[in-house]
Amino acid sequence: MEETYSNEIYLSPGPHFSSKRKTQQIMMLVVASLLPECAMGVYHFGLPALFTILISVASCVGFEALFQLAIRRPVQVYDCSAVITGILFALTLPPTVPYWMIVVGSFFAIIVAKAFFGGLGCNVWNPALTGRAFLLIGFPFALGASWVSPGVDAVSSATPLANASNIIGMSMDAKLDYYWNLFIGNHAGCIGETCIAAILVSAIFLLITNVIDWRAPLTMLGTCLILSAIAGNDVLYTLMNGGLLFGAVFMATDYTTAPVTKPGRLIFGAGCGLITFLIRQFGGYPEGVMFSILIMNSIVPFLNKISQRKYGYDIRLKTHKKNKKEELH
Repeated sequence: MEETYSNEIYLSPGPHFSSKRKTQQIMMLVVASLLPECAMGVYHFGLPALFTILISVASCVGFEALFQLAIRRPVQVYDCSAVITGILFALTLPPTVPYWMIVVGSFFAIIVAKAFFGGLGCNVWNPALTGRAFLLIGFPFALGASWVSPGVDAVSSATPLANASNIIGMSMDAKLDYYWNLFIGNHAGCIGETCIAAILVSAIFLLITNVIDWRAPLTMLGTCLILSAIAGNDVLYTLMNGGLLFGAVFMATDYTTAPVTKPGRLIFGAGCGLITFLIRQFGGYPEGVMFSILIMNSIVPFLNKISQRKYGYDIRLKTHKKNKKEELH
């Protein structure tokens, strides 16, 4: 008789909280929030960006289904978590990255960073960023050669972060024009990080729908920008270049790899901002968002421990306060 898992009982320590919002509903809201980035990426970079997103999503969903079949578990890709990983992973890539590299990175993100740790809710590091880090470390030259400027006749170009000295000495009019191009995404970069306007729309949507918490993104951005100002860097340039805003909105707010407590999220965000600044200012990489979030993911259990959430109340204390109140009356 075939083994079945339909009647399994899963046990975990309390307390437990019920919510009307299901996991799939939250995931669908996140997918909806990523549509502006996808649309603007395809608008600026054309079909290569679209193919990158589609291949990434299909690979992530396929690898998750195959792994569940391999370990003889029910295929549960309907929660859309693999879809989100695929979209996020694609949005962190240049638009013309080789297709085989997308498949390899998707395999690493789903199988190594997620499935090997137990699947949804058990992974230590953000799967999309882990897959991106694997590609960057394993194939740095191939990945670095995939940058193109927006337009029909796309040409190879360096990212704004790689040419940080460009803004020095610009006139005010030139700076305003440069900032505007950064805001609308008219520059080379990863598919999802270039258009600041789209990211801001997504952030507002996620905050209004109460999908993300503001603490980690705000402290990440604030720490990085304050330190950049102290170092004499252009604050707007720091904010709108690279994946700082994208990482703060979508990666630092991941439910599984971010702290569950409010103080922990503040520390987590500040740590991400600090490491991002240090790598950008003194490191060998022009971008530090990916590594900063992955490093802070590693210490999330510690942050949860030092900022434990207290549940319930001491009934003796409540009774004492009630008696005091009656005495006063």
